[in-house]
Amino acid sequence: MKGILVIIDGMGDLPNRQLDGKTPLEAAETPNLDFLATRGEMGYLYPVRPGFVPESDEAIVSIFGNELISSTRGQLEARGTNINLTRGDLALRVNFATIDSLEEGNVIDRRAGRTLTTAEAEILARAINNNIKLPCKFVFQPTVRHRAVLVFRGGFSDNISGNDLTYSQGKTTFADKITFSKPLDDDENSQYTANVVNEFLEKSYEILNNHPVNKERRKRGLMPANYLLVRGPGIEPPKLKQYKKWVSTAYMPLEVGFSKVSGMKTFHFDQPVLKKLDVYANLYESLAKACKFSIRILKKNRKSAEYAYVHIKEIDIPGHDNKPIEKKMMLEYVDKTLFNFLRKFSPPNKIKVVVTADHSTPCKLKTHSSDPVPVLFYNDSPPKEKKFCEKEARKGVLGRMIGGELLEKVGFVK
Repeated sequence: MKGILVIIDGMGDLPNRQLDGKTPLEAAETPNLDFLATRGEMGYLYPVRPGFVPESDEAIVSIFGNELISSTRGQLEARGTNINLTRGDLALRVNFATIDSLEEGNVIDRRAGRTLTTAEAEILARAINNNIKLPCKFVFQPTVRHRAVLVFRGGFSDNISGNDLTYSQGKTTFADKITFSKPLDDDENSQYTANVVNEFLEKSYEILNNHPVNKERRKRGLMPANYLLVRGPGIEPPKLKQYKKWVSTAYMPLEVGFSKVSGMKTFHFDQPVLKKLDVYANLYESLAKACKFSIRILKKNRKSAEYAYVHIKEIDIPGHDNKPIEKKMMLEYVDKTLFNFLRKFSPPNKIKVVVTADHSTPCKLKTHSSDPVPVLFYNDSPPKEKKFCEKEARKGVLGRMIGGELLEKVGFVK
Protein backbone atom coordinates (compact mmCIF):
# COMPACT_ATOMS: atom_id res chain seq x y z
CA MET A 1 0.00 0.00 0.00
CA LYS A 2 1.33 3.40 -1.04
CA GLY A 3 -1.36 5.77 0.18
CA ILE A 4 -4.56 6.18 2.18
CA LEU A 5 -7.19 8.86 1.51
CA VAL A 6 -9.45 9.59 4.49
CA ILE A 7 -12.52 11.73 3.79
CA ILE A 8 -14.25 12.93 6.95
CA ASP A 9 -17.75 13.87 5.85
CA GLY A 10 -18.63 17.51 6.56
CA MET A 11 -15.50 18.12 8.67
CA GLY A 12 -14.99 21.71 7.52
CA ASP A 13 -16.61 24.41 9.66
CA LEU A 14 -16.54 28.08 10.66
CA PRO A 15 -15.57 29.77 13.96
CA ASN A 16 -18.24 29.15 16.59
CA ARG A 17 -19.12 31.11 19.72
CA GLN A 18 -19.80 27.91 21.68
CA LEU A 19 -16.15 26.99 21.07
CA ASP A 20 -14.68 30.42 21.92
CA GLY A 21 -14.46 31.42 18.31
CA LYS A 22 -12.80 28.23 17.13
CA THR A 23 -14.03 25.63 14.66
CA PRO A 24 -14.77 22.12 16.01
CA LEU A 25 -11.56 20.85 14.35
CA GLU A 26 -9.49 23.70 15.81
CA ALA A 27 -10.99 23.21 19.28
CA ALA A 28 -10.64 19.42 19.27
CA GLU A 29 -7.76 17.63 21.00
CA THR A 30 -6.31 15.71 18.06
CA PRO A 31 -2.74 14.68 18.95
CA ASN A 32 -2.59 11.98 16.28
CA LEU A 33 -3.79 14.17 13.43
CA ASP A 34 -1.38 16.84 14.64
CA PHE A 35 1.44 14.28 14.66
CA LEU A 36 0.71 13.49 11.01
CA ALA A 37 0.51 17.23 10.25
CA THR A 38 3.90 17.96 11.86
CA ARG A 39 5.46 15.40 9.53
CA GLY A 40 3.58 16.52 6.47
CA GLU A 41 2.10 19.47 4.63
CA MET A 42 -1.25 21.22 4.65
CA GLY A 43 -3.41 23.10 2.20
CA TYR A 44 -7.04 23.75 1.40
CA LEU A 45 -9.45 22.37 -1.16
CA TYR A 46 -12.56 23.53 -2.96
CA PRO A 47 -14.07 20.06 -3.60
CA VAL A 48 -15.79 21.19 -6.81
CA ARG A 49 -14.95 24.86 -7.41
CA PRO A 50 -14.99 28.16 -5.48
CA GLY A 51 -18.48 29.45 -4.74
CA PHE A 52 -20.09 26.05 -5.31
CA VAL A 53 -21.97 24.30 -2.49
CA PRO A 54 -21.51 20.57 -3.15
CA GLU A 55 -23.60 17.62 -2.18
CA SER A 56 -21.54 14.65 -1.04
CA ASP A 57 -21.83 12.87 -4.40
CA GLU A 58 -20.70 15.94 -6.33
CA ALA A 59 -17.73 16.43 -4.01
CA ILE A 60 -16.52 12.82 -4.14
CA VAL A 61 -17.02 12.54 -7.90
CA SER A 62 -15.00 15.74 -8.35
CA ILE A 63 -12.21 14.87 -5.88
CA PHE A 64 -11.61 11.65 -7.82
CA GLY A 65 -11.16 13.62 -11.03
CA ASN A 66 -14.57 13.28 -12.70
CA GLU A 67 -16.91 15.85 -14.21
CA LEU A 68 -20.22 16.37 -12.38
CA ILE A 69 -22.16 15.25 -15.47
CA SER A 70 -20.49 11.83 -15.17
CA SER A 71 -23.05 10.57 -12.63
CA THR A 72 -26.12 11.36 -10.56
CA ARG A 73 -26.93 10.85 -6.89
CA GLY A 74 -29.85 8.54 -7.63
CA GLN A 75 -27.84 6.23 -9.89
CA LEU A 76 -24.94 5.95 -7.40
CA GLU A 77 -27.22 5.24 -4.42
CA ALA A 78 -29.21 2.64 -6.37
CA ARG A 79 -26.01 0.84 -7.35
CA GLY A 80 -24.83 1.03 -3.75
CA THR A 81 -28.07 -0.71 -2.79
CA ASN A 82 -27.57 -3.48 -5.38
CA ILE A 83 -30.66 -2.56 -7.40
CA ASN A 84 -30.31 -3.80 -10.97
CA LEU A 85 -30.75 -0.94 -13.41
CA THR A 86 -31.23 -0.79 -17.15
CA ARG A 87 -30.87 2.30 -19.31
CA GLY A 88 -33.96 4.46 -18.97
CA ASP A 89 -34.73 3.41 -15.38
CA LEU A 90 -35.07 6.58 -13.32
CA ALA A 91 -33.26 6.40 -9.96
CA LEU A 92 -33.69 8.91 -7.12
CA ARG A 93 -32.35 9.31 -3.59
CA VAL A 94 -35.15 9.53 -1.01
CA ASN A 95 -35.55 10.78 2.56
CA PHE A 96 -38.41 9.79 4.81
CA ALA A 97 -39.50 13.18 6.16
CA THR A 98 -42.17 14.77 8.35
CA ILE A 99 -44.75 17.32 7.14
CA ASP A 100 -47.85 18.73 8.80
CA SER A 101 -50.19 18.00 5.86
CA LEU A 102 -50.31 18.09 2.07
CA GLU A 103 -52.66 21.08 2.29
CA GLU A 104 -50.40 23.20 4.52
CA GLY A 105 -47.20 21.72 3.09
CA ASN A 106 -44.84 22.66 5.93
CA VAL A 107 -41.71 20.54 6.24
CA ILE A 108 -41.26 19.83 9.95
CA ASP A 109 -38.14 17.70 9.65
CA ARG A 110 -36.29 16.45 6.56
CA ARG A 111 -35.25 13.21 8.31
CA ALA A 112 -38.23 12.35 10.53
CA GLY A 113 -36.25 13.41 13.59
CA ARG A 114 -33.41 10.95 12.77
CA THR A 115 -35.28 8.40 14.92
CA LEU A 116 -36.74 6.20 12.17
CA THR A 117 -35.34 2.70 12.47
CA THR A 118 -34.43 0.67 9.41
CA ALA A 119 -37.00 -1.91 10.57
CA GLU A 120 -39.75 0.75 10.62
CA ALA A 121 -38.63 2.00 7.20
CA GLU A 122 -38.85 -1.52 5.79
CA ILE A 123 -42.44 -1.90 7.06
CA LEU A 124 -43.42 1.44 5.54
CA ALA A 125 -41.70 0.52 2.27
CA ARG A 126 -43.67 -2.73 2.04
CA ALA A 127 -46.90 -0.78 2.39
CA ILE A 128 -45.84 1.54 -0.43
CA ASN A 129 -44.66 -1.25 -2.72
CA ASN A 130 -47.80 -3.35 -2.12
CA ASN A 131 -50.44 -0.63 -2.34
CA ILE A 132 -49.41 1.97 -4.88
CA LYS A 133 -50.55 1.31 -8.43
CA LEU A 134 -48.93 3.28 -11.24
CA PRO A 135 -48.82 2.93 -15.04
CA CYS A 136 -45.24 1.67 -14.63
CA LYS A 137 -43.26 -0.66 -12.39
CA PHE A 138 -41.22 0.80 -9.57
CA VAL A 139 -38.91 -0.27 -6.74
CA PHE A 140 -38.88 1.56 -3.43
CA GLN A 141 -35.99 0.31 -1.30
CA PRO A 142 -35.13 1.63 2.19
CA THR A 143 -31.40 1.66 2.90
CA VAL A 144 -30.23 3.08 6.26
CA ARG A 145 -32.79 4.53 8.70
CA HIS A 146 -34.46 7.55 7.05
CA ARG A 147 -32.71 6.98 3.70
CA ALA A 148 -34.12 5.13 0.70
CA VAL A 149 -33.84 4.70 -3.08
CA LEU A 150 -36.66 4.93 -5.61
CA VAL A 151 -36.46 3.49 -9.13
CA PHE A 152 -39.10 3.82 -11.84
CA ARG A 153 -38.72 1.11 -14.49
CA GLY A 154 -38.92 2.12 -18.14
CA GLY A 155 -38.00 4.91 -20.52
CA PHE A 156 -38.09 8.01 -18.35
CA SER A 157 -36.47 11.42 -18.50
CA ASP A 158 -34.15 12.66 -15.76
CA ASN A 159 -34.49 16.28 -16.84
CA ILE A 160 -36.80 16.96 -13.93
CA SER A 161 -36.44 18.57 -10.53
CA GLY A 162 -36.79 16.60 -7.33
CA ASN A 163 -39.09 17.85 -4.60
CA ASP A 164 -36.22 18.32 -2.12
CA LEU A 165 -34.95 21.84 -2.72
CA THR A 166 -32.70 22.01 0.34
CA TYR A 167 -29.92 20.75 -1.90
CA SER A 168 -30.14 22.91 -5.01
CA GLN A 169 -27.04 22.45 -7.13
CA GLY A 170 -24.39 24.91 -6.09
CA LYS A 171 -26.60 26.83 -3.64
CA THR A 172 -27.32 26.93 0.07
CA THR A 173 -31.03 27.02 0.83
CA PHE A 174 -33.51 25.69 3.35
CA ALA A 175 -36.73 24.24 1.97
CA ASP A 176 -39.42 24.58 4.62
CA LYS A 177 -42.30 23.99 2.19
CA ILE A 178 -43.02 20.93 0.12
CA THR A 179 -42.92 21.37 -3.62
CA PHE A 180 -43.50 19.21 -6.67
CA SER A 181 -41.31 17.67 -9.31
CA LYS A 182 -41.24 19.79 -12.45
CA PRO A 183 -39.98 19.19 -16.00
CA LEU A 184 -36.86 21.18 -16.83
CA ASP A 185 -37.54 21.25 -20.57
CA ASP A 186 -40.50 21.13 -22.95
CA ASP A 187 -40.10 17.45 -23.78
CA GLU A 188 -43.27 15.42 -23.42
CA ASN A 189 -41.41 12.62 -21.63
CA SER A 190 -40.09 15.05 -19.01
CA GLN A 191 -43.64 16.21 -18.27
CA TYR A 192 -44.82 12.61 -18.07
CA THR A 193 -41.95 11.69 -15.74
CA ALA A 194 -42.66 14.61 -13.40
CA ASN A 195 -46.36 13.63 -13.33
CA VAL A 196 -45.50 10.03 -12.39
CA VAL A 197 -43.15 11.17 -9.62
CA ASN A 198 -45.76 13.55 -8.21
CA GLU A 199 -48.48 10.89 -8.34
CA PHE A 200 -46.20 8.51 -6.46
CA LEU A 201 -45.40 11.11 -3.79
CA GLU A 202 -49.06 11.99 -3.22
CA LYS A 203 -50.12 8.36 -2.96
CA SER A 204 -47.19 7.64 -0.63
CA TYR A 205 -48.35 10.35 1.75
CA GLU A 206 -51.85 8.87 1.85
CA ILE A 207 -50.36 5.50 2.85
CA LEU A 208 -47.71 6.79 5.24
CA ASN A 209 -49.64 9.41 7.16
CA ASN A 210 -52.09 7.00 8.78
CA HIS A 211 -49.91 3.89 8.78
CA PRO A 212 -49.82 2.00 12.13
CA VAL A 213 -46.04 2.61 12.35
CA ASN A 214 -46.62 6.36 12.27
CA LYS A 215 -49.61 6.21 14.60
CA GLU A 216 -47.36 4.44 17.10
CA ARG A 217 -44.57 6.97 16.56
CA ARG A 218 -46.94 9.83 17.32
CA LYS A 219 -48.06 8.09 20.53
CA ARG A 220 -44.42 7.86 21.59
CA GLY A 221 -43.87 11.55 20.88
CA LEU A 222 -41.83 10.88 17.75
CA MET A 223 -42.13 12.54 14.37
CA PRO A 224 -44.09 10.50 11.83
CA ALA A 225 -42.27 9.47 8.66
CA ASN A 226 -45.21 10.57 6.54
CA TYR A 227 -43.65 12.14 3.46
CA LEU A 228 -40.91 11.43 0.93
CA LEU A 229 -38.33 13.92 -0.33
CA VAL A 230 -36.59 12.91 -3.57
CA ARG A 231 -33.51 14.29 -5.31
CA GLY A 232 -30.67 13.43 -7.68
CA PRO A 233 -32.70 11.95 -10.59
CA GLY A 234 -30.67 9.94 -13.07
CA ILE A 235 -31.23 7.53 -15.97
CA GLU A 236 -27.71 7.18 -17.39
CA PRO A 237 -25.19 4.68 -15.98
CA PRO A 238 -22.37 6.60 -14.25
CA LYS A 239 -19.20 7.02 -16.30
CA LEU A 240 -16.41 7.40 -13.75
CA LYS A 241 -12.64 7.06 -13.85
CA GLN A 242 -11.45 3.63 -12.75
CA TYR A 243 -9.41 3.02 -9.58
CA LYS A 244 -8.92 -0.72 -9.75
CA LYS A 245 -5.83 -0.72 -7.54
CA TRP A 246 -7.81 0.87 -4.72
CA VAL A 247 -9.71 -0.61 -1.80
CA SER A 248 -12.67 1.19 -0.23
CA THR A 249 -14.17 1.00 3.26
CA ALA A 250 -17.17 3.21 2.47
CA TYR A 251 -20.33 2.00 4.21
CA MET A 252 -23.24 4.28 3.20
CA PRO A 253 -25.12 3.59 -0.06
CA LEU A 254 -23.74 6.63 -1.88
CA GLU A 255 -20.10 5.92 -1.12
CA VAL A 256 -20.56 2.17 -1.68
CA GLY A 257 -22.10 2.86 -5.09
CA PHE A 258 -19.37 5.32 -6.03
CA SER A 259 -16.62 2.90 -4.99
CA LYS A 260 -18.14 0.01 -6.94
CA VAL A 261 -18.68 2.06 -10.10
CA SER A 262 -15.09 3.36 -9.80
CA GLY A 263 -13.76 -0.20 -9.86
CA MET A 264 -12.54 -0.30 -6.26
CA LYS A 265 -12.57 -3.43 -4.17
CA THR A 266 -15.34 -2.36 -1.83
CA PHE A 267 -15.86 -3.43 1.77
CA HIS A 268 -18.88 -2.29 3.76
CA PHE A 269 -20.84 -3.34 6.82
CA ASP A 270 -24.43 -3.19 8.00
CA GLN A 271 -25.19 -0.20 10.18
CA PRO A 272 -25.93 -0.93 13.87
CA VAL A 273 -29.61 -1.37 14.66
CA LEU A 274 -31.18 1.83 16.01
CA LYS A 275 -31.99 0.68 19.53
CA LYS A 276 -32.34 3.91 21.49
CA LEU A 277 -34.13 7.19 21.00
CA ASP A 278 -30.86 8.94 21.83
CA VAL A 279 -29.78 9.83 18.29
CA TYR A 280 -26.21 10.62 19.26
CA ALA A 281 -25.74 7.44 21.28
CA ASN A 282 -26.57 5.58 18.08
CA LEU A 283 -24.26 7.80 16.04
CA TYR A 284 -21.34 7.08 18.35
CA GLU A 285 -22.04 3.37 18.07
CA SER A 286 -22.00 3.68 14.29
CA LEU A 287 -18.82 5.79 14.39
CA ALA A 288 -17.07 3.25 16.58
CA LYS A 289 -17.99 0.46 14.20
CA ALA A 290 -16.82 2.49 11.18
CA CYS A 291 -13.40 3.22 12.70
CA LYS A 292 -12.87 -0.35 13.87
CA PHE A 293 -13.97 -1.75 10.50
CA SER A 294 -11.72 0.63 8.55
CA ILE A 295 -8.70 -0.35 10.65
CA ARG A 296 -9.37 -4.03 10.04
CA ILE A 297 -9.71 -3.58 6.27
CA LEU A 298 -6.54 -1.48 6.04
CA LYS A 299 -4.56 -4.15 7.88
CA LYS A 300 -6.02 -6.92 5.75
CA ASN A 301 -5.30 -5.20 2.41
CA ARG A 302 -1.91 -3.60 3.15
CA LYS A 303 -0.09 -5.90 0.74
CA SER A 304 -2.79 -6.38 -1.90
CA ALA A 305 -4.02 -2.82 -2.61
CA GLU A 306 -1.95 0.17 -3.68
CA TYR A 307 -4.32 2.78 -2.28
CA ALA A 308 -7.24 2.95 0.14
CA TYR A 309 -10.28 5.24 0.34
CA VAL A 310 -11.79 5.54 3.83
CA HIS A 311 -15.00 7.56 4.25
CA ILE A 312 -16.25 8.47 7.75
CA LYS A 313 -19.84 9.73 7.64
CA GLU A 314 -20.98 10.58 11.17
CA ILE A 315 -19.10 13.89 11.68
CA ASP A 316 -21.38 15.57 9.13
CA ILE A 317 -24.50 15.09 11.26
CA PRO A 318 -23.77 17.43 14.20
CA GLY A 319 -23.00 20.07 11.57
CA HIS A 320 -26.54 19.73 10.21
CA ASP A 321 -27.91 19.74 13.78
CA ASN A 322 -25.93 22.81 14.97
CA LYS A 323 -24.09 20.81 17.64
CA PRO A 324 -20.48 22.08 17.56
CA ILE A 325 -19.51 20.41 20.83
CA GLU A 326 -20.73 17.03 19.55
CA LYS A 327 -18.81 17.60 16.31
CA LYS A 328 -15.66 18.38 18.29
CA MET A 329 -16.10 15.24 20.41
CA MET A 330 -16.64 13.06 17.35
CA LEU A 331 -13.47 14.40 15.77
CA GLU A 332 -11.61 13.59 18.99
CA TYR A 333 -12.99 10.05 18.90
CA VAL A 334 -11.83 9.52 15.32
CA ASP A 335 -8.43 10.88 16.29
CA LYS A 336 -7.94 8.51 19.22
CA THR A 337 -9.09 5.47 17.22
CA LEU A 338 -8.53 5.64 13.46
CA PHE A 339 -5.74 8.21 13.46
CA ASN A 340 -4.02 6.68 16.46
CA PHE A 341 -3.84 3.52 14.34
CA LEU A 342 -2.61 5.39 11.23
CA ARG A 343 0.06 7.17 13.27
CA LYS A 344 1.56 3.77 14.09
CA PHE A 345 0.66 1.99 10.83
CA SER A 346 1.83 4.47 8.21
CA PRO A 347 5.46 5.39 9.09
CA PRO A 348 6.97 1.87 9.26
CA ASN A 349 5.13 0.86 6.08
CA LYS A 350 6.03 4.12 4.31
CA ILE A 351 2.37 4.78 3.53
CA LYS A 352 1.36 8.36 2.70
CA VAL A 353 -1.88 9.62 4.25
CA VAL A 354 -4.22 12.34 2.97
CA VAL A 355 -6.99 13.65 5.24
CA THR A 356 -9.70 16.00 4.00
CA ALA A 357 -13.48 16.44 3.77
CA ASP A 358 -16.05 16.24 1.01
CA HIS A 359 -17.53 19.60 2.02
CA SER A 360 -17.89 22.00 4.91
CA THR A 361 -21.01 21.70 7.07
CA PRO A 362 -20.81 24.72 9.39
CA CYS A 363 -22.84 24.18 12.54
CA LYS A 364 -24.27 27.68 12.56
CA LEU A 365 -25.56 27.22 8.99
CA LYS A 366 -26.91 23.67 9.56
CA THR A 367 -26.19 22.82 5.94
CA HIS A 368 -23.33 22.50 3.45
CA SER A 369 -21.43 25.62 2.46
CA SER A 370 -19.04 26.70 -0.27
CA ASP A 371 -16.16 27.13 2.20
CA PRO A 372 -12.98 25.21 1.35
CA VAL A 373 -12.00 22.16 3.38
CA PRO A 374 -8.63 21.61 5.07
CA VAL A 375 -6.15 19.11 3.63
CA LEU A 376 -3.43 17.21 5.49
CA PHE A 377 -0.79 15.30 3.54
CA TYR A 378 1.43 13.09 5.70
CA ASN A 379 4.61 12.26 3.77
CA ASP A 380 7.11 11.75 6.63
CA SER A 381 8.81 15.09 6.01
CA PRO A 382 11.03 16.76 8.67
CA PRO A 383 8.95 17.71 11.73
CA LYS A 384 7.53 21.22 12.03
CA GLU A 385 5.06 22.16 14.75
CA LYS A 386 1.55 22.26 13.27
CA LYS A 387 -2.10 22.02 14.29
CA PHE A 388 -4.47 20.48 11.75
CA CYS A 389 -7.38 22.90 11.36
CA GLU A 390 -8.96 25.19 8.80
CA LYS A 391 -6.98 28.31 9.78
CA GLU A 392 -3.58 26.63 9.68
CA ALA A 393 -4.41 24.70 6.49
CA ARG A 394 -5.03 28.05 4.72
CA LYS A 395 -1.34 28.89 5.39
CA GLY A 396 -0.01 25.51 4.26
CA VAL A 397 2.52 25.02 1.47
CA LEU A 398 0.13 22.83 -0.54
CA GLY A 399 -1.89 25.99 -1.10
CA ARG A 400 -5.24 26.18 -2.86
CA MET A 401 -6.58 23.19 -4.78
CA ILE A 402 -9.74 22.47 -6.74
CA GLY A 403 -11.47 19.10 -7.09
CA GLY A 404 -9.37 16.54 -8.91
CA GLU A 405 -6.13 18.48 -8.39
CA LEU A 406 -5.77 16.94 -4.92
CA LEU A 407 -4.93 13.36 -5.87
CA GLU A 408 -2.51 14.53 -8.54
CA LYS A 409 -0.76 16.92 -6.17
CA VAL A 410 -0.11 14.22 -3.56
CA GLY A 411 0.93 11.68 -6.17
CA PHE A 412 -1.95 9.24 -5.72
CA VAL A 413 -2.75 9.47 -9.44
CA LYS A 414 -0.60 10.37 -12.42
